[in-house]
Amino acid sequence: MPNEIKIGNRKVGEGNPVYIVAEIGINHNGDLDIAKDMILSAKETSADAVKFQKRTPELCVPKEQRGIMRETPWGYITYMEYRERVEFGEADYREIDRFCKEIGIDWFVSVWDELSVDFIEKFTPICYKLPSASLTDHKLLLKVRATERPMIISTGMSTPEQIDAAVKVVGLKDLVILHSTSSYPCDPDELNLMVISTLKEKYDCPIGYSGHEVGLIPSVVSVGLGASMVERHFTLDRAMWGSDQAASVEPGGFRRLVKYIRVTEMALGDGVKRVYDSEKSSIKKLRRYL
Repeated sequence: MPNEIKIGNRKVGEGNPVYIVAEIGINHNGDLDIAKDMILSAKETSADAVKFQKRTPELCVPKEQRGIMRETPWGYITYMEYRERVEFGEADYREIDRFCKEIGIDWFVSVWDELSVDFIEKFTPICYKLPSASLTDHKLLLKVRATERPMIISTGMSTPEQIDAAVKVVGLKDLVILHSTSSYPCDPDELNLMVISTLKEKYDCPIGYSGHEVGLIPSVVSVGLGASMVERHFTLDRAMWGSDQAASVEPGGFRRLVKYIRVTEMALGDGVKRVYDSEKSSIKKLRRYL
């Protein structure tokens, strides 16, 4: 089967069911109980996986931003303190790993720096995600590739040349490329879903879509254009505090998204025109011959 890789126990690529990822990200706001509620809720929507984000704040937060003050649920604190508040430690991820295995859902993370790769390796992850912001960090790309685990890369805020350079660094083996636009939420006129077709023509690997739009339609349309993986930010309540909540999908919406994607898969078929048994009675009643 061309354009196919294996993530966990699932085959991802052409001819296989779309792999649907509920990105929890940092929408848990550093609360493990909220994270577990989100994992369970994602499982109940029939998502295939949940995804978190892992950063080492002292590496990822620019020095000029560390002391900037901001209002948070924990009071008026520095940006650095906020970034540290929303990061889970080893004990938290041990519980996430245990809980996901208990209820039967895949989990993985986006890694933002090399120390985060070393940290997540302790959990034998099924794959790694590289966020759009890290597409041009070739040292990090090589670090992840050295684990020999499947890689997913997002392409928001990237030029075709930058995407091509990243692919040359990591190769196409065990790679998924996600089309994305890094606006939160993203206006429809900047989604540019036809890029999915462009990427499919250029790269011999599974192509998917990471959406940040409001609503569900573009994510479903991406499947019609050939997306083998669809990722959307997930939240329990879009009114919760946090920068990603507005571009996230609540459980009811995510359940509909999964349903619409599965119906779309069935409706797309195989492209071979045929007469179905269900049409035969119509042939007898309606067909006209000259």
